[in-house]
Amino acid sequence: MPSTPPVYQQRSPGDTVLYHIVREHFETFRAQAAALRDGEGLPQFVEQAFRDFLRCGWLAGGFARFHCAGCGFDRLVAFSCKGRALCPSCGGRRMAERAAHLVDRVLPDVPIRQWVLSVPYRLRYQLAWDHDLCRAVAGVMVRSICRVLGDRARDVGVKSGRSGAVVVIQRFGGALNLNVHFHALVPDGVFANEPGKSVFHRAGPLTALDAEEVLAAIEPLVDRRLRGHGRLEDNDGRDPWTQEAPLLAGLAAASVQGVNALAPRAGHRPARLGNSFAALQAAPQASDAPAARANGYSLHAGVVVPSEQRERLERMCRYVLRPPVATDRLHLTDDGRVRLSLRHAWSDGTTDLVFTPLELLERLAVLVPRPRINLILYFGVLGARAGARAEVAGRHGLEAGQAPTTDAKEPAPASGDRAELAVGRNRS
Repeated sequence: MPSTPPVYQQRSPGDTVLYHIVREHFETFRAQAAALRDGEGLPQFVEQAFRDFLRCGWLAGGFARFHCAGCGFDRLVAFSCKGRALCPSCGGRRMAERAAHLVDRVLPDVPIRQWVLSVPYRLRYQLAWDHDLCRAVAGVMVRSICRVLGDRARDVGVKSGRSGAVVVIQRFGGALNLNVHFHALVPDGVFANEPGKSVFHRAGPLTALDAEEVLAAIEPLVDRRLRGHGRLEDNDGRDPWTQEAPLLAGLAAASVQGVNALAPRAGHRPARLGNSFAALQAAPQASDAPAARANGYSLHAGVVVPSEQRERLERMCRYVLRPPVATDRLHLTDDGRVRLSLRHAWSDGTTDLVFTPLELLERLAVLVPRPRINLILYFGVLGARAGARAEVAGRHGLEAGQAPTTDAKEPAPASGDRAELAVGRNRS
């Protein structure tokens, strides 16, 4: 049977639970949060993120008009907020676009391993505001991984191998808590220069000892960076976050600990729902995957995508680039609270968390990243200015060492196929 052509459908943002909560309770949350600091409110970029979310997808907030010169049909498309934390629609679109870009243009067609680094609670709080420190920790992580891969390559006779990575900084945990951690997508080996080409050499099988070696190198280097940034505990109590945004700093400190900051449940954790059967399913299973834990740090590298499995690689990219909030995980209860379904049951059997509307907004506020910071970082041969990137990156369907061919130019569209664009804004 012939497939049905796709038809554009205007979305209805007002039908979602999240939109209802923000519309009805944001001003109350804003006032109660300001009361914690004698009237000093949220930073401007956080308030603007909430207000932009309320206008996202509505024609009254501005729209683009697409006009077909052939049939005269007009299509109105509402502007989006382009938010990076609150809006599931914009976050999902950005996830799909970035994942496609990484698979098509950046990640080579070689085995790609995902390395996930979690840091201690005190460091999560510091990284959430200090982006320079966040970039430094990501760089330490990548250098430690590449050093181990280089050592494994030298064991088999490859002396001048190079590697690279794409690091995605995630700011959230499964409970919408502030949990800054790092997902690094790293070729599972090194590239060596040979006459006229770069050849990929895969590293041998990685074990838990390799993960422990990487983690043992990361911890002292991170401490050195903290000392260089003046962020160790003996720094006379100076906290740039508290000085620049004291209210948001207080909300962030509570979110890192998984507790509420606003009355009447300040210091308490959200209510939990679950069962004993979920606890049995969530019980950890014995595994020999490369993983290590030490002093609050955690490193896991058990997921690897073989070469020539680009669809699976794109799914992994979508996972690391996913937005914090998924609309299908939020549900309104009969008493007006919000139930958040967890992606995976916790070890104690918890499957859902229950928030009051203000508690949910409190958690969402600290997930909004500061403006003009990059949450996707490129290192080594995959860096934007790396001389070898054009040779090794995005080699979908090419043999190792084969130079990529340039894409043929697309033919210019016929004059009758052009579409005119007009932009309208609400001036009220």
